[in-house]
Amino acid sequence: MGSRILAVLDAVSIEAEQALQCLPACFEEWENVLSRFRPGNELDRLNCSAGRPMSVSQTLWDVFHAARLAEQATGGLVTPTILDALVGAGYDRSFDLLPPVQVGHSFKSPGLPGPSAVIVWDVPTRSLILPDSVHLDLGGVAKGWAAHQAVQRLSSFGPVLVDAGGDIAISASPKDEPAWPVGISDPFNSGAHFETLKLADCGVATSGTDYHRWLKDGLWQHHIIDPRTGFPAESDVLAATVVAPTVMEAEAAAKAVLILGSQAGLDWLESDSGLAGVLVLENGNYVYSQNMEKHLWRN
Repeated sequence: MGSRILAVLDAVSIEAEQALQCLPACFEEWENVLSRFRPGNELDRLNCSAGRPMSVSQTLWDVFHAARLAEQATGGLVTPTILDALVGAGYDRSFDLLPPVQVGHSFKSPGLPGPSAVIVWDVPTRSLILPDSVHLDLGGVAKGWAAHQAVQRLSSFGPVLVDAGGDIAISASPKDEPAWPVGISDPFNSGAHFETLKLADCGVATSGTDYHRWLKDGLWQHHIIDPRTGFPAESDVLAATVVAPTVMEAEAAAKAVLILGSQAGLDWLESDSGLAGVLVLENGNYVYSQNMEKHLWRN
């Protein structure tokens, strides 16, 4: 999924070890369905279906509907129908094949307008109809969904944390510990954390433009598309970390906050008592939501 996967299971048994060893195969199976970088896979076939109904697997069906929930929760700021805009911005291959990353440049994307059309789905046949103009990218929601699924598969053996490229699903606290410690990376200091969170029975995700940047036509681009414009978001937020009841909610909220910018994003975040977050701004400032304090690990 274009990222490193970490799974930590607080259990000592042969069954737990076997379940943990099976996890890489699960992620490979999910990626083979959900990645837009695997020609001929199920998502690729759906994107090429051109208005014809296509029956899909339970995995693709579930992730599509997780993406719909994210779209509804964010008022359309996070949507899977941005593939053409991503390709237009230059994100036409996996991150490891894009030009070298650099930090500290402004963005002015030529972009593409985001598509606007109705996707039809049929529950009895588990089929989807994508209009000719609509193509899906499930990257972010797929990572969160996969981390959530992995925790559900492992939690019967003991407390578990699964980190799928910064989208982190967390079950109960480790034995004899108050919570799981989760560091928030400092975008201005590689390899360092500026906060440590104490988390249990929740999800946390970070969305940022500090890591995945590339040059296209001499201009710096990033992968967080503002669907209101079809361009990479122009925001004073460099990175947003959000804690939510589930990792899917956290992933969607972190993207929405970044797209909205610090003031509107913070207001939106604080309108939902189930969310808490911290924003790292382009100017080097850190902004915390009112209820983030309870998640901060303090001596």
